[in-house]
Amino acid sequence: MIVQTDKKALLEELNTPYQVPAEAIDTYRTKGYVKLKQVLSPAVLEYYGSIISEQVVRLNTLTKPMEERTTYERAFLQIMNLWREDDEVKEFVFSRRLAQIATDLMEVNGVRLYHDQALYKEPSGGITPWHADQFYWPLASPKTITVWIPLQETPMQMGPLAFAEGSQHVEIGRDIEISDDSERILSDELQRQNFPMNDTPFDLGEVSYHAGWTFHRAGPNTSDRPRKVMTMIYMDQDQVVMQPRNSYQVADLAAWLDNAPVGSKPSSYLNPVLFSY
Repeated sequence: MIVQTDKKALLEELNTPYQVPAEAIDTYRTKGYVKLKQVLSPAVLEYYGSIISEQVVRLNTLTKPMEERTTYERAFLQIMNLWREDDEVKEFVFSRRLAQIATDLMEVNGVRLYHDQALYKEPSGGITPWHADQFYWPLASPKTITVWIPLQETPMQMGPLAFAEGSQHVEIGRDIEISDDSERILSDELQRQNFPMNDTPFDLGEVSYHAGWTFHRAGPNTSDRPRKVMTMIYMDQDQVVMQPRNSYQVADLAAWLDNAPVGSKPSSYLNPVLFSY
């Protein structure tokens, strides 16, 4: 058990401001994503990573053999809103440091939580097909952002996240759910339009932030260890709920926005402001 003074230091780190370089904000604005090194210490990742992993094991219901799974199921184990399951996970998800970075990158005055999700790609887990997250979200503004936090060093064989640079500015493929079709169609279209792809490993403590409409994918996990990742999705604190455009957005409106009325700010207990200037 970690001693109390150490725990205090971990909490202090999670809530200490991070100086976002001006060039990182420019990169995010231009390319739709940015990777930042040494955002979290090994101590924070080890302590909270073990707690997150315990909850993933406890809550996971996907146990059928890999060969019997769909492409989506082979991509990762996906456990959402862990902050509501464990108070220490909540400390991590509610990190002011991580929310402040999201605020600065989006150039807004503050951010609300949309939801968190653990994404664990098991050994022999398959690709995560090309997709854009905001296809699933009934949110009117593109001011949304996801922080992708590997809980270990993530070399290429573990399937790190890859990004199509600048793809948040185009409207191709915005009506395609994540699937074999999205991988094929978007791969062809992104290549045809010459979007550069950033597909590089993550150091321990390195995280990425990507916009809701930035297309991204991940390779398979060919290592003998799970690729453990925790994510939080933030939205502009002034985000507005829009009329759902597909069945996934109808489900998200209920699950993550407490059925907030169309045209309103999603301000229920599910969507607290995590940082504001």
